[in-house]
Amino acid sequence: MPTAYLDKKLETRAGKLERKIFKLKQQLSALHRSGKPRAIPDYVFRTHNGKPLRLSQAFGKHQDLVLVHNMGTFCPYCTLWADGLVSLLPHLQDRAGFLVVSNDSPAKQKAFAKSRGWTFPMASCAGTTFFADMGFADKDGNFWPGFTTFRRNGKRVERVGRRFFGPGDDFCSAWHFFDLLPKGANGWQPKFKY
Repeated sequence: MPTAYLDKKLETRAGKLERKIFKLKQQLSALHRSGKPRAIPDYVFRTHNGKPLRLSQAFGKHQDLVLVHNMGTFCPYCTLWADGLVSLLPHLQDRAGFLVVSNDSPAKQKAFAKSRGWTFPMASCAGTTFFADMGFADKDGNFWPGFTTFRRNGKRVERVGRRFFGPGDDFCSAWHFFDLLPKGANGWQPKFKY
């Protein structure tokens, strides 16, 4: 990259800080993985065709599972994250099972997924305590987005870790592009249509 247009002192300081942040992120990831996995029930969800899907079945051929907690069709933020997951899907599924769940009905999920071009597996956890049990809902029934990781240990399903989604996190690249614009995101919010 030509450096004639860059402030070399700024780039040097930024590079040092980026390396420090990278190391801290590695430490944070290690910390998230260091907890003792906790056995959980084999929750039963509903697929788009209304058939039951046990959590243990979502692993497919893998020992590990990434499960995304999506707030549903009313949330443009969750839709932004989910839209971004479409292109990552083959890479994620090469390493682990992958499933997106929300409290929308199977029919509502199916119609919305089709309208967005989503190709990832989805299931409805409506009528279950799954969101609350995983720490993604409060006592008033308000949901939060993010993901939980699981592993299969024999016949047991164990929860390994979780992270929340939100503006500026590491799981939606749009925010990082906006960060380098002169005014950052400048109040930008995702929409269903542009």
